[in-house]
Amino acid sequence: MSSPRRRIETDVMKLLMSDYEVQLVNDNMQEFYIRFSGPEDTPFAGGEWKIHVELPDQYPYKSPSIGFSNKIFHPNIDELSGSVCLDVINQTWSPMFDLLNIFESFMPQLLRYPNPTDPLNGEAAALMMRDTTAYEAKVRDYVQRYASKKALSAKGMDSNKKDSSCSDEDNNVSCDEDDEISSLSSFGSDGEMDIGDMSN
Repeated sequence: MSSPRRRIETDVMKLLMSDYEVQLVNDNMQEFYIRFSGPEDTPFAGGEWKIHVELPDQYPYKSPSIGFSNKIFHPNIDELSGSVCLDVINQTWSPMFDLLNIFESFMPQLLRYPNPTDPLNGEAAALMMRDTTAYEAKVRDYVQRYASKKALSAKGMDSNKKDSSCSDEDNNVSCDEDDEISSLSSFGSDGEMDIGDMSN
């Protein structure tokens, strides 16, 4: 049986060698951000989310912590904190799963098949159950406002400014009192990773 440390290194290296953009926080393999695109056959298509991942010391025997940094309108994702309600991560996690499983399978499935009966976002769940067309329209609106390439650039996600609670709707500018992400490294516009000011 491999040690948790070795397994963390193996799984993170697999992720780094994949097609996903990954940025380690302070070169720490137990905390990083990954850029995740919405599945093409869903109203989330065209969206890009920066997902914060933390691996516990007991990984893979304990599940990772996953959270969206920019806003998403989804019944099972808390709009303000970005935390995710997903059984396979929260309750039924197995050491047989790895990080690629999360981003190649579990997360796309979550966006394709939301579960409005176990919501973290009650508004999204109610709207989905009441009016699917209106729900999908609001999802697309959030994609344009918070997860399009233009929105990410305008709102400073490329410099890791977390998009959340205060906003200027007319100019599509928003900010957040949580400045944690602004002190971390960022994705450059050319797809390469840039290292931001770590001292903020």
